[in-house]
Amino acid sequence: MNDNIKVCFDIDGTLIHQGWQKEDTPRYEIVDLFHHFERLGCDMYAHSGGGIDYCQRWIEKLGLTAKVVEKGSLKADITFDDMPVTIGKVNIKV
Repeated sequence: MNDNIKVCFDIDGTLIHQGWQKEDTPRYEIVDLFHHFERLGCDMYAHSGGGIDYCQRWIEKLGLTAKVVEKGSLKADITFDDMPVTIGKVNIKV
């Protein structure tokens, strides 16, 4: 049994900027946060309302190691999103 903490990050607006001025650019402070949890040994996940393929492309572009899941399909311990969500045990709006 794996007792690691499950941490999930959203793509648009969370790991990358969303909006006309900085669209499609990484939010490096959030990418650094991702790496912090990764270094702690957490199980890393990513999701996006844009779908699994879209999410996978961004994870690869950002050079991150995360399991890509359908948005809302995983009950993570901690979820980071730019929108108010209730899909994790703890939900953090960034």
